[in-house]
Amino acid sequence: MNIICIAGNLGRDAEIRSTPQGDQVVSFSVGDNSGRDKPTLWWNCQFWGKRAVSVADYLRKGQSVTVAGVASEREWTDKEGNQRKSMDIRVYDVSLQGGRSEASAPAPAPRQQQRAPAPPNDGWDDPNDPPF
Repeated sequence: MNIICIAGNLGRDAEIRSTPQGDQVVSFSVGDNSGRDKPTLWWNCQFWGKRAVSVADYLRKGQSVTVAGVASEREWTDKEGNQRKSMDIRVYDVSLQGGRSEASAPAPAPRQQQRAPAPPNDGWDDPNDPPF
């Protein structure tokens, strides 16, 4: 098992899908830029379960994230008959990095402001005139 931790930016918004058995999976891609002169390596990520679904709304294109999971390499043949490879991560932890921009996440529910309770009126009307 290859455990990996990747920090990068999301290349697309997260997509939620369900398996025929009812399990939910969130798919997204993370670009890992190893340096200025090196090409970006793209990781296809799958995050399973309720926790994945709850964080999916915050996984928007361009969002900086750190992803931890099990890495694997997948090979397939595309429509033109070319052999292709992809790097995949079965995610077990994802952390949002940096500040949240308005475009990257839904706005939080507005908080209701609570007023401080009024102090009891014990006959002391003027703060400069003590009641003794």
